[in-house]
Amino acid sequence: MAKKAAAKKTTTAKKVTKTSNETSSARKGTVAKTAKKASKAAPRKSGTARRPKGPVWQWSAVETAAAIRSGAISAVETVEAHLDRMRAVNPRLNAVVVDLGEEALRAAHAADKQRAKGGELGLLHGVPITIKENVDYEGRPNFNGVPANKDLIAPSDSPVVRNLKNAGAIVIGLTNTPEFSFRGFTDNPLHGLTLNPWDPHITCGGSSGGAGSAVAAGIGTIAHGNDIGGSLRWPAHCNGVATIKPTQGRIPAFNGSATAERPMLAHLMSAQGPLARHVADVRLALEAMSQRDPRDPWWVPAPLVGPKPKGSIKVALAKIPEDMDVDPSVAAALRQAADHLERSGYRVSEVEVPDINGVWQTWCDIITNETVVMQEASMLKVTTEDFHKAWGGMRAKANGLDLKAWMQATAARNGHIRAWQLFFEEYPVVLAPTTVKPTPGPRDDTVSVERVQEIFWGEIRFISAINVLGLPGAVVPVAVHAGKPIGVQLIAGRYREDLALDAAAAIEKRAGVIAHRLWETMA
Repeated sequence: MAKKAAAKKTTTAKKVTKTSNETSSARKGTVAKTAKKASKAAPRKSGTARRPKGPVWQWSAVETAAAIRSGAISAVETVEAHLDRMRAVNPRLNAVVVDLGEEALRAAHAADKQRAKGGELGLLHGVPITIKENVDYEGRPNFNGVPANKDLIAPSDSPVVRNLKNAGAIVIGLTNTPEFSFRGFTDNPLHGLTLNPWDPHITCGGSSGGAGSAVAAGIGTIAHGNDIGGSLRWPAHCNGVATIKPTQGRIPAFNGSATAERPMLAHLMSAQGPLARHVADVRLALEAMSQRDPRDPWWVPAPLVGPKPKGSIKVALAKIPEDMDVDPSVAAALRQAADHLERSGYRVSEVEVPDINGVWQTWCDIITNETVVMQEASMLKVTTEDFHKAWGGMRAKANGLDLKAWMQATAARNGHIRAWQLFFEEYPVVLAPTTVKPTPGPRDDTVSVERVQEIFWGEIRFISAINVLGLPGAVVPVAVHAGKPIGVQLIAGRYREDLALDAAAAIEKRAGVIAHRLWETMA
């Protein structure tokens, strides 16, 4: 497998050479207020501005944005540093599959000219980022890992791309995704296999595997991804970075290149979001991404910060079902995360969360049956045998539903959401595993139908289940075991991303930024 992966990497390396006033006040977080004050201030001379320590590509997004605003560094120098890093490490990772370096440098020159004129700058002015190649990027095909999609040319930027650009971010490349973004492992016949920067023998996750691999390796400060069954949180765990899967409706979504509208439940269970090395960067990116776009009818103008719970926040450490075989390294990481939270003032108790097994099965039944009716035939015509194996494993775990059963499943979804919302009244945050097993190999979902079911049901049950609830879930790295990162998941009530990210930040403060250890090994 390693030799095949190396061959694919070599081949692929050649290919990669004013929102409304009524919502803006509610969306100001601590980071945003700081950034806004800095952007309104008169530009400082570069001679008096301080540069963060270390190579430019190692800076956080918060540090990078502040350094550019203050004049400590130009946008051009920043982008050049990230392009150099991308071209140094990407050939062996295959995380970025479209090099947008020339376009990025033009944008950086324009960003420096804009700053020189004075005036207000965006939250991410001049900050290098990447975009996953399954959302519309104006003028480019939306391949979504499928060669047959070559004619799906984006007529305009998707809302999340537009919002990031409006915030001043500069896109340096597009990242890899599996066919139709429908696998938890990132490989496709168009661009090949993406490797994990920690270890080529474990998966980088999926479907935002290219995004996770890139940002962990130091390619861009923020990576865009999306998540319908764990596609932000799973790669964050595998690559040792942080993320937030926002509440459905938090970040607008739409692809004008699509030949048909998405079915309702797929839309309600999917979310756009950021991956980054620092929790503060995830929070900053979330604000930039979540601005209004009229093309998404489900977008909600909810505040990014809600009322603080009274007293010490109670955290539910989720009891793991008896049929899930927990690896000792995962159990230790969960205990360590709970200890970090308790030392930060949280009160952690191990309790059973509402029907995690039933929630997962509802997710599997709904997404599978909707896909069978709306997409399966057309997808199978243009996809590989690997895709067929992975999809077959998921389909085999789902119950076949007729119309009445389908309606009952969607009704059951409402009951599950209600039960969890009531649970959050007592425990505002849930601490849960991402997976209960060590990270699997790069193509483990092509081994057999049984292996697919084992992964999704037996290992990452706590990830996929949360999508059907539409709840926000953050992932933050806690430890490195046998050279591989382990992350934990923090789940909160609807539109309470702030609570999940606060808890993630408390863990990060004590666990440290795991990516720094990765760079030492890569060097």
